[in-house]
Amino acid sequence: MPRFMGRQATLGEVFRQWGRLGVVGFGGPPAHVALLRELCVERREWIDAPEFEDANAACQLLPGPASTQLAIYCARRVAGVPGALIGGLAFILPGLVAIIVLAALTLSSAPPDWARGLEAGAGAAVLAVVLRVGYDLARASLAPHAGFRLARAAVYLGVGALVTVLAGAGVVLALLACGLIEVVIRRGGRPGAPALAPGPALAAAAAVSTGVAALPALAWTALKVGALSYGGGFVIVPIMQGDAVDAYHWMTNTEFLNAVALGQITPGPVVQTVAVVGYAAAGLGGAIFAAALAFTPSFVFVLLGFRRFHALRGNATARAFLDGAGPAAIGAIFGAFVPLASGVDLAWQWAVAAGAAVLLFALRLGVMPVILLAAATGAALALVGAPLP
Repeated sequence: MPRFMGRQATLGEVFRQWGRLGVVGFGGPPAHVALLRELCVERREWIDAPEFEDANAACQLLPGPASTQLAIYCARRVAGVPGALIGGLAFILPGLVAIIVLAALTLSSAPPDWARGLEAGAGAAVLAVVLRVGYDLARASLAPHAGFRLARAAVYLGVGALVTVLAGAGVVLALLACGLIEVVIRRGGRPGAPALAPGPALAAAAAVSTGVAALPALAWTALKVGALSYGGGFVIVPIMQGDAVDAYHWMTNTEFLNAVALGQITPGPVVQTVAVVGYAAAGLGGAIFAAALAFTPSFVFVLLGFRRFHALRGNATARAFLDGAGPAAIGAIFGAFVPLASGVDLAWQWAVAAGAAVLLFALRLGVMPVILLAAATGAALALVGAPLP
């Protein structure tokens, strides 16, 4: 239960403020969390700092896009269930509309050369971004551990990377298995009853792995992205690529790499990249359908679990599960480099990727300016006649 009531917001305020965050929300989850904190804690004083930190920590323990879930939680906290629905949609829709428009442009039968160059340049830079994101997350994830726990975390990371390279979308099972193994170890070998969502999630994942899942292909892909992905936005990359490229052939490797790049140059969570996959599979209707399914679990988790968010942060089983699934998810991000690299065909793209790596690792520039610079480089090269993928 909230400890600090603050003042409540009107639905109009929620629509305007969360919509503004949706428009300016470039930079991924860290930027989203900072924007929400500045709005709700510092400027409007709707929520006190301890409750905000508890909610943020709880969202990290849930599958799906954590910063989107935090946005929904904050809107629910200040304006009730209607506020959660209005605020969540206002936060999601600006970036979603932008990425669908870009998908329509880049996946058309004859996109202009400058657009092909733009996405080829941005796509090449994504390779460096994946390594930078994985490196930063690995440092933060492994730092609290020592001894046997550190060794287990390293094993989980390796498992996530290996499964991603060898089995693609099978990484969902790897994440869930690593999480459950860590829960069993922490309980001294007694499985017990998990206090988090992985039980139903594992059953669903097992169903699809044995071929008895009844969901259509696109629906299942979107559901995995929104309800079964732990450890940050980029873990959805191998999940989506395994389906979109390898299993159902909705996209080529190059088109998928470009889709990931579009997710980086638009505001909002990386999860909205699933709309590009949906567009490739079934046009505008597919994009809307996939996005709706991917984001719906976030609303369900927050609305049903709202009153237990504070308790979730201190839940030992939930913490243990994430200590297993989290490193595996980071490994999956590293592993995603291999299939993504197969979408880079041209020498100038590899040069752009190398330059992006220098900017990200040596100069420590942010992801957004590097992606935009790579996109501009690609567009310029296309206009002067450079080969295009």
